[in-house]
Amino acid sequence: MADLSALNGATLVFDLDGTLVESAPDLIGTLNVLLREEEIAPLPLGAARPFIGHGARRLIERGFAAQGHPLPTARMDDLFARFIAHYDAHSADLTRPFPGAVRALTQMKAAGARLAVCTNKLTGLSVGILEKLELAGLFDAVVGGDSVPAPKPDAGHLTAAIEAAGGTIGRAVMIGDAATDAGAARAARVPLILVSFGYTEIPAAELAPDILIGHFDELPTACLRLLTA
Repeated sequence: MADLSALNGATLVFDLDGTLVESAPDLIGTLNVLLREEEIAPLPLGAARPFIGHGARRLIERGFAAQGHPLPTARMDDLFARFIAHYDAHSADLTRPFPGAVRALTQMKAAGARLAVCTNKLTGLSVGILEKLELAGLFDAVVGGDSVPAPKPDAGHLTAAIEAAGGTIGRAVMIGDAATDAGAARAARVPLILVSFGYTEIPAAELAPDILIGHFDELPTACLRLLTA
């Protein structure tokens, strides 16, 4: 294993859905519960996977529209409440960390890195998933989209996560999968690593990350490269 001592004191900020965890089965499963309750055909997992990453309201909106049923604004609050109630009870039924994620996180934490989650998902739901997967103890902060004035791609969301973890923006790296992560990193002038296996309608390579990785085994070395450049 590479010498990771240069990660000591750095802050590594992660998106959650599509970056740290494969959560699409539970998210789309919950969306399909709503669609069936409304007597609308469910969506295939592959078709709805790119809809993830902008929060539950946007997922619901896009899911219904994709099935030819655009939602009136007046219906959203009810559907959102029903979505959250079901999802909260089933958020880790099928959700699992991506291969190599736990090993990489453990190695970098042991080297002295601060770890944070910066996600557009609600903070409580995010903490709950990490706890169910026994990952919560690895993170110094979890900052959901409801904990900041504006979520990713707003730079303030990312800087709030860095500060909550006790880090500094000058020694931070953003690790994500989609345009919201890229936008926040660029706006905050933080180096960006994207994973190639996440939830994005724009291929990650086209979002011009500083480094693109295809497996978590590559992450510690990628972080070293950016922090020691």
